Amino acid sequence: MAIGDSAGRIDAVGKVKGETLYPGDIVRPDMLHSKILFADRPHARLIRIDVSKAEAAPGVIAIFTAIDVPCNEYGLIMPDQPVLVGPGSNKPGADVARFVGDQVAFVVAETERQAEAACELIELDWEDLPVVTDPRESIQPGALKLFPDRENVISHLRIKRGDLDSVWDTCSAIVEETYETPFQEHAYLQPEAGLAYIDEEGRVTLEVAGQWTHEDREQIAHSLNLPLEKVRVIYPAIGGAFGGREDMSIQIVLGLAALRFSERGINRPVKIIWSREESIRGHHKRHPFFIKAKWGADQDGNILAVECEVIQDAGAYAYTSTKVLGNATVSAFGPYDIPNVSIDTYSVYTNNIPGGAFRGFGGPQGAFAAEMQVTRLAEALGIDPVEMRLRNLLDEGVKAVFNSPLPEGVTIKQVVRDCAASAGWSTRTNGHSDQLESPIARGRGFACAYKNVGFSFEAPEECWATIELIGNTEIERVVVKHAGADCGQGAHTVFVQMAAHAVGVPTEKVELVASDTATSADSGSASASRMTFMAGNAIKGAAEDALKKWQDEDRPAVADYRFVPRKTTILDPETGEADPSITYGYVAECIDVEVDIETGHVRVTNVICADDVGKAINPQQVEGQIEGALVQAHGYALLENFIMEDGYVQTPYFSNYLIPTVLDVPDKVQSLIMEYPDPQGPWGARGMAEMPYLPYAPAVIDAVHDATGVWFNRFPLTPDRVLAGLKAAKQ
Repeated sequence: MAIGDSAGRIDAVGKVKGETLYPGDIVRPDMLHSKILFADRPHARLIRIDVSKAEAAPGVIAIFTAIDVPCNEYGLIMPDQPVLVGPGSNKPGADVARFVGDQVAFVVAETERQAEAACELIELDWEDLPVVTDPRESIQPGALKLFPDRENVISHLRIKRGDLDSVWDTCSAIVEETYETPFQEHAYLQPEAGLAYIDEEGRVTLEVAGQWTHEDREQIAHSLNLPLEKVRVIYPAIGGAFGGREDMSIQIVLGLAALRFSERGINRPVKIIWSREESIRGHHKRHPFFIKAKWGADQDGNILAVECEVIQDAGAYAYTSTKVLGNATVSAFGPYDIPNVSIDTYSVYTNNIPGGAFRGFGGPQGAFAAEMQVTRLAEALGIDPVEMRLRNLLDEGVKAVFNSPLPEGVTIKQVVRDCAASAGWSTRTNGHSDQLESPIARGRGFACAYKNVGFSFEAPEECWATIELIGNTEIERVVVKHAGADCGQGAHTVFVQMAAHAVGVPTEKVELVASDTATSADSGSASASRMTFMAGNAIKGAAEDALKKWQDEDRPAVADYRFVPRKTTILDPETGEADPSITYGYVAECIDVEVDIETGHVRVTNVICADDVGKAINPQQVEGQIEGALVQAHGYALLENFIMEDGYVQTPYFSNYLIPTVLDVPDKVQSLIMEYPDPQGPWGARGMAEMPYLPYAPAVIDAVHDATGVWFNRFPLTPDRVLAGLKAAKQ
């Protein structure tokens, strides 16, 4: 059986042997090279741009500025960002740079060095404008407006349930805290790179790395004023994404060059590769959040009331901020049954680097505050934190805070119980209480979470698959066409496994044609833990239809299938009532740490991560996703200190922005793969790649508190921050 087998990845051999081509590896005859001139100003109006000296420089073929862009705007959620900043644009306000990574000019030359040298010859006259970098200031009445035609608040969501005023006096414990979550850099190993040219059908063609071929095509076509059928997007191998490739970076300017060159009779491909510094400065980050939370419970540990204010730093442009805010809003209460709720959440423009999609998509920020509050309430009441959770977790048919039950298949209680049992949770003690004579304090922490699977809040959802069965008396070959992106997570391997299982042939008979808008209909994005869930349902449907044709001796048997899941709804603007997500996955983690109280270093010695994945299509890949998510969350919680000052990036290199190496990761990870089938999933599968990320930071900080007696409301827990917290506690 292909389903449930740890089949080897179909791309493994090519990658190991160095034969697989990533966008930066692709070389075409007579290829040109390019560089982007960035604004390098957090907020300024470009008064004048003079490219004459640069155009006369050796090797320069062309320089494109704002005046060359047919429709000088783009954006995944709303088109609020100029493709190129400068005077002469056909869109008002496109002469203003709003963060350091805004692009000003696109230089094409015979060599990369010549393009880079020409960038330095471009003359710019800027009018610097006031800079706002704190969303708590930007949200205030009378604050500097970043856009003259709109307010700084991009989105305001609220959930109101019950009667808070009448319940606070009945609470036996109330915990009121303020939390801050940081930026995070995606740090994918392959920087932005790509190639553009006109293909044999006359289409502007991009070979780039992304997460959604058809959405990329739509944005490129919009900015170039082209019909969709005149743009083609192909994904070669993708060296990581994690949400960082949801938004445009190099795609539109590459397409612009190919388009303009074709108009001039120049048929030469154009290539670009960003440096690591350009990548860190130029693409979006995980959103920072500021969260005020007030939670109350009765003496038995029943959570009675929650009041919360959440302010998200969207940065200079919207990107996916509104969707991230929605997920953070429904995560800020955790998977708990709470009768009285008031939450107000805000997404706010600043002159920082834009925030956007990143693994968990608002879930890590919301879950951090929720899990910290539950644990603190448990401590205040003298109740075990696992027991506190079990008394309040949602169950089948129970309405969540948004006044609708979670979809069938709610397993959070089973996940928490199994995680705690595997950890031997009853043995937990307060490590700091008996280790005062040792420089190493040991502690244990616990947290849980739920994560949406698929797009939410009424976002349109679909996924197409095509299956062709080839042969005479028996099926000799199965061709699967699917646009879904494999960003390194192994999606294409799973597509092959699911198709083989659905048709009833060995995986060796399956051929996958993937990630090309010319060969496949829309698959949606490789994000939101949706790709296996959506693609599996589409492939399953296409296989069933193709087999019916095969049985009718219609050969080759070809079937297209469009899977559309059940609809979701947006939060009601006043009450927050909604059915926000298609389905969910459930996770719990127990983490053991050692804290060196002399140096402030935190070492994670063991992680037990329990995930209900519904059905493990490929168990080895599921385990890999769990371990990968935990390592990335480990960096978020302990190491990755992204610094912006006055709108400028202070950590643009891996030498000063530290990500985990093999010497930094947890000593041991135990993956508990649980398989309670999701009624909506293909063969019961749930999406799971983001789930392990969500509880990690609160579980680590709970463990550090257990070890030292000190709470931390901000992270990453770098040694200096830990030492400062320990020192403040002593004083």
